[in-house]
Amino acid sequence: MKPIEECRARARRLKLMVFDVDGVLTDGSLYFTDAGGEIKVFNARDGHGLRMLQAEGVTLAIITGRNAACVAWRMKNLGIKHVYQGIGNKLPTLHELLAKLGMDAGEAGFMGDDVIDLQAMAACGFSATPADGHEINRQRADYIASLPGGRGAAREVCEFILAAQGKLDSAIARHLPFLPMDGK
Repeated sequence: MKPIEECRARARRLKLMVFDVDGVLTDGSLYFTDAGGEIKVFNARDGHGLRMLQAEGVTLAIITGRNAACVAWRMKNLGIKHVYQGIGNKLPTLHELLAKLGMDAGEAGFMGDDVIDLQAMAACGFSATPADGHEINRQRADYIASLPGGRGAAREVCEFILAAQGKLDSAIARHLPFLPMDGK
């Protein structure tokens, strides 16, 4: 992990944050029904972190190696429009997305947990991995979450980015009850 001030400076520039799914937004376990359907467990707090980041003006995207209907459904539920599934080599998809959005790689971040994510992580201005990300990812990430994938790591990264951009307080404040100015 890079020095915290360097991580904050990198996170401050972000206009796009891309997340892997298995091992980042889930704990990496794969569940299958007897009919062959895939089931994934998503963390509600991670989802809310994504919503807060998006509400504060950061575009979100998903680039994942697997293809599952439940991922499409969850991302639709979160309002994430840029969802790319079944992507073996994530780097070309990242470059295509950046071109589509008119952004440069320095304005993008990528959170991944395994070796398939390393090229995309290295291409971005900010990279993150969960506490239980592969050792190589932890060695190369700008920021290592203190929590594991699917258990709050994405929320932690979202809040780190919001704090670096000076937006965390406003992102949280919109959920606080209204209090009159006189405190009564």
